Amino acid sequence: MNSPRPLWKSVQDYVMIAIGMISYCIGWNVFLLPINVTASGLPGVASIIYWATGCPVQIPYLIANGVLLLAGLKVLGLKFCLKTVYAVAIVTALTSLISSGYIVIPELLHDQPLWSAFLGAVFCGCGIGLGFSVGGSTGGTDIIAAIVNKYRDISLGRVIMICDIVIITSSYLVVHDIEKIFYGYVVLCVQGFCIDQVVNSRRRSVQFFIISQKYEEIGKRINVDAERGVTVVNASGFYSGQDVKMLFVLAKQRQAPIIFRMISEIDPHAFVSQSAVIGVYGNGFDEFKYKAKKEHGV
Repeated sequence: MNSPRPLWKSVQDYVMIAIGMISYCIGWNVFLLPINVTASGLPGVASIIYWATGCPVQIPYLIANGVLLLAGLKVLGLKFCLKTVYAVAIVTALTSLISSGYIVIPELLHDQPLWSAFLGAVFCGCGIGLGFSVGGSTGGTDIIAAIVNKYRDISLGRVIMICDIVIITSSYLVVHDIEKIFYGYVVLCVQGFCIDQVVNSRRRSVQFFIISQKYEEIGKRINVDAERGVTVVNASGFYSGQDVKMLFVLAKQRQAPIIFRMISEIDPHAFVSQSAVIGVYGNGFDEFKYKAKKEHGV
């Protein structure tokens, strides 16, 4: 049975989502909307509606997200949807404050649309990636991407990029400016790259091989303080012929300095090998995203 998740970690998730959504709002409202460059996903659709009708962007954004959340509730689960509702509420509230004039937007790079599009994409991409990394999203095509990523090992940025090509291309029907369409593609590529970098940076894992006479003490310390499993492997030195105990540890990359400090405090002369791993699946890491194919007639 899995132990209940500490409350402080849940609070940390919601704080990270809030920071991510603030970053997203800066990218969308400060850099993209003023130069009529389409953002990705539902914000892009909301932008097109705004340019065509003058309807405030937060209204279609909120309505469409409500429909998609209902559709994704069964597949993604209640926790994901609650975090997404929280993220959508922050984006909607901040955008409403900006559109009503309660928050004054500074005029930044309005005469340099390419730089404005680039910076807007960086802020939006980092915000979306931060939300994804703690189990939330900004809604819209993010929900579609999360559903695909749940069952297939396809990067979130790539799924969002595929979904958003149609949205950006269709903005030509409103803005009638092919140059803005190309800026939209720049936003799409940069944003997708930023999403993958932020998400993968929090998922990267490392493995340790540790050889030490004090392996029991090191193993207990890593198991208790770092909350990581430790496997003891029986090994033998080829040159010396001596039997040794080797510890095998898998951990998140951000935990590597902590584990190194523990080893150094216990045995400064320990032999340690660290290497990056492409993927780790199982308890405490990522879930398997493949399903076995059922045989006919079963």
